[in-house]
Amino acid sequence: MTASHSSAISVRALDKSFGEGDARIHVLKQTAFEARQGEMMFLVGPSGCGKTTLLSIVAGTLQGDGGDIEVLGHPLSRLSRAAVTAFRAQHIGFIFQQFNLISTLTVADNVSVPLLIQGVPAREALRRAEETLERVGIREKAGQLPGRLSGGQQQRVAIARALVHRPPLIICDEPTASLDRENGLKVMTLLRDVARDAHRCVVVVTHDPRTYPFADRMSEMEDGRVFRVLQSPEEIRRQHTETL
Repeated sequence: MTASHSSAISVRALDKSFGEGDARIHVLKQTAFEARQGEMMFLVGPSGCGKTTLLSIVAGTLQGDGGDIEVLGHPLSRLSRAAVTAFRAQHIGFIFQQFNLISTLTVADNVSVPLLIQGVPAREALRRAEETLERVGIREKAGQLPGRLSGGQQQRVAIARALVHRPPLIICDEPTASLDRENGLKVMTLLRDVARDAHRCVVVVTHDPRTYPFADRMSEMEDGRVFRVLQSPEEIRRQHTETL
């Protein structure tokens, strides 16, 4: 990763608390985080350290209590909630641990959903969904229901759904947690290929050390803060030799 890669996410002095009075919990504490276009950035740390909260704020599904958040050049911390919602629908794709597919819709219809939300006509949405399913190697399953697919196949459908509207930012929350080793590595290989687009950033939250070799850089969190950023695959290997 070189300095020529422009910033996709820039977070500075981000605070977030939940609760009131004595029950108030400070989840993020003056947190800083940065990710670049053309890279796969991993965000790792123990459960409860604030990873998911941080990315929820970056994605605009949660509001911070203070700090500056710029995503793809847009100052999210200064936009209205309606503007943030519109920005998220246009610019961000999500991949979840549990796939979150709609069981009563076919694979192709599931992938079409982000386009339909944007007002793309149904026929065009279906065409683009099938093209994206081809890209992730699962077009032959377009007419099936998700329940007839394996876990690895369902995660590929979820990736296709995240890609279909061509967002420049993909956020992945534990994308391999529900998969066996073989399917997990296939999914990470696919995500790495997606991240090779110079105008796209992929951010992965994970507890799975098997996936660490796929990271371009890694931010490590503890107690509500990013305490260390490993700046290259070589540095990641040196620091995590025992887990790889």
